[in-house]
Amino acid sequence: MVNFLRYAIRETATNLWRNRLMTMAAVLTVTVSLGLVGSALYLKQGAAQASASWERQTQVIVWLYPSATTSEHKAVLSELKQSLYVNQPCVFRTKRWDYYEAKRILTSGEVATLTPQTTPSSFRCTPAQPADAAIIVNQFTGAPGVKIVTSPAAEIHAIQTTVNWLQLALLLIALVLLLSASVLILNSIRMAIFARRREVSVMKLVGATNWFIRIPFIAEGMIQGLLGALLASAWVYGIHVVVDGISDPNNPQSLGAQMRLTGWHVFMTDLVVVIIGALIGSIGSAFAVRRFLDV
Repeated sequence: MVNFLRYAIRETATNLWRNRLMTMAAVLTVTVSLGLVGSALYLKQGAAQASASWERQTQVIVWLYPSATTSEHKAVLSELKQSLYVNQPCVFRTKRWDYYEAKRILTSGEVATLTPQTTPSSFRCTPAQPADAAIIVNQFTGAPGVKIVTSPAAEIHAIQTTVNWLQLALLLIALVLLLSASVLILNSIRMAIFARRREVSVMKLVGATNWFIRIPFIAEGMIQGLLGALLASAWVYGIHVVVDGISDPNNPQSLGAQMRLTGWHVFMTDLVVVIIGALIGSIGSAFAVRRFLDV
């Protein structure tokens, strides 16, 4: 057993060095493809985390007409208190409060048409569940004294759609590159088999088993996949460092802070990348051995 391991290690190292240019090309292709796979996984987890945070902070705003009567105010407040879809209590903002908030948010041209008297007052409510926001909007739209009901559901959906398309694009590019990496590993093993075809024939004649001959070639492909996967893992960790660097610890609502993953999530993502790399290398080399090595 010791002699076999010594032989397998020596032959694997010899094959890797003999075809070093092809090995480097395969490793770099695996690195880029798995780096994109890891980026897509990181983006998916970060986007899901940020989306969940946004949904928890979803706020429905019931805007009242500036001319709304006291009875209409009371009716809307009473209905909000009785609603099963609203976390209590809702916050009431006066016309003056909304006016100064508008001055802070809107451009000077937009604010020029407003005055404290013409600015609508509002009730700001948190849905019991994020999905309840649409129910609240439908429930109060058109109610007496209500001008409009708004929620950020459309903006959250737009962000989620953009992230999903970006993730799909990364995965498609990664799949193409993974296929290219598999082909490069296959060709690398094929060249190693061709270079040692006479030695393989002699080994068969003296009684070497099929797996004794195959193992060094399969190990070569696995090592190529693992090397590329380890570099891709460093790539993913680099993304984590960048996201961590742009996160503002004083502003937990910032995009970087909300998309930042824990060290455990990064470790699991890297582990998936390494496993995929080992599988790509093993499958590519096993296919090459089965097709081009007559043992």
